[in-house]
Amino acid sequence: MRRLPLVPLLPLQLALLVAAGAPEAPVSAPRSLVWGPGLRAGVVLPVRYFYLQAVNSEGQNLTRSPPGQTLFKVVIKSLSPKELVRIHVPKPLDRNDGTFLMRYRMYETVSEGLKIEVLYGDEHVAQSPYILKGPVYHEYCECPEEDPQTWQKTLSCPAKEPQIAKDFASFPSINLQQMLNEVPERFGDERGAIVHYTVLSNLIYRRSLGKYTDFKMFSDEILLSLARKVLLPDLEFYVNLGDWPLEHRKVNETPGPLPIISWCGSLDSRDVILPTYDITHSTLEAMRGVTNDLLSIQGNTGPSWINKTEKAFFRGRDSREERLQLVQLSKDNPQLLDAGITGYFFFQEKEKELGKAKLIGFFDFFKYKYQVNVDGTVAAYRYPYLMLGDSLVLKQDSPYYEHFYMALKPWKHYVPIKRNLSDLLEKVEWAKENDEEAKKIAKEGQLTARDLLQPHRLYCYYYRVLQNYAERQTSKPEIRDGMELVPQPDDSASICQCHRKRPLREEL
Repeated sequence: MRRLPLVPLLPLQLALLVAAGAPEAPVSAPRSLVWGPGLRAGVVLPVRYFYLQAVNSEGQNLTRSPPGQTLFKVVIKSLSPKELVRIHVPKPLDRNDGTFLMRYRMYETVSEGLKIEVLYGDEHVAQSPYILKGPVYHEYCECPEEDPQTWQKTLSCPAKEPQIAKDFASFPSINLQQMLNEVPERFGDERGAIVHYTVLSNLIYRRSLGKYTDFKMFSDEILLSLARKVLLPDLEFYVNLGDWPLEHRKVNETPGPLPIISWCGSLDSRDVILPTYDITHSTLEAMRGVTNDLLSIQGNTGPSWINKTEKAFFRGRDSREERLQLVQLSKDNPQLLDAGITGYFFFQEKEKELGKAKLIGFFDFFKYKYQVNVDGTVAAYRYPYLMLGDSLVLKQDSPYYEHFYMALKPWKHYVPIKRNLSDLLEKVEWAKENDEEAKKIAKEGQLTARDLLQPHRLYCYYYRVLQNYAERQTSKPEIRDGMELVPQPDDSASICQCHRKRPLREEL
């Protein structure tokens, strides 16, 4: 074979090669790494998932995606050829840092088990194939683990949740009689948004207090999902379905505060916080009823850092006055900020002055290098999704918080901005002038959010709140007048045979 002569690189060509970064060594399938909850049969989730780290032939982790379309793929089959099951396995999500997120949603239970092949081209990756010995249950199979400790260990639930400890510090005991006497009177009037729940023998009962309780569909669905997976403690509690936290009594007041459960907390309230209905619902409906969820966002983070537009970005409703200020700042400083209001409700008179921006897909937010997070009526529920992206988050100082905020630190995971936005432009300028530091903060925030916001950890968090609540109740919960049973969904694809003790629902 004739060899082509070597042509020396010209200085300009050499400079371009250095700027682009030397090409990484090829992917080594056997040396690459695969791990995660989706490789364990006992971790039952709406969408099961696991991770892959591409490693080269020299044993080094790749820090950016291999060039071209990914050659990684996943094939999942039943161990028994007699068991035909429907499993949705989409393409791997490329997280643009050498790692990939693999997802699959089961629509039937398999008795014998699953065989999961992770391939790079035609070559098995790491320890592939992975065998999940059956039974492997799908989301709607009602087969709760009777030992909650075993269930938590299987999910690798964290030993501690600082926000839960903080929330319950105000409630060494929970007086059910006081709750029954006070909650309907204080919070259950016609304008109320309270749902009263009782859990007995893993069955869920509820009654609505107030007019605005349609969002009970969200609290219903996660409680039912939990009850299908683990035996819940008997307890009785009240969930606030409204935006604002409710309990503002101080611990040293008489009477003292009541442990109302809410989706958002504030510095001047004592509500017990659960993950928001938004991230909870998106977790339950991932790969089915929603597009944006805690997993899909990780594979849709826009261009690489160097190719993002160097501006701060915001789109949203007019649910807080500072958002209007943001649009005015954008009009005056278009070189630094692109902000727009997509819908007017609270300040309709401002639409003519400020204009209405076109809706833009959430994944397209990440074409911009900096994301502005400004409160809505309470905490902006987009924040977890922004943190999972590949942009630097500029977060407004706020009295409101979600369940995971305690783990995030300013200047480590995000850049703080003042409540009145007076230093926003200054912070954008800082980020532009300190690109490497800004990139480092963005990456640290993203990695921390990836850990905190794993879907299986939401289940751990919900269970831990219910467990803490039940342990503090001073009397036995009861099915109260007006309560009705919340039925498990009647899904024809959900027929399964539970290999544990027969479900409690059939025993009663």
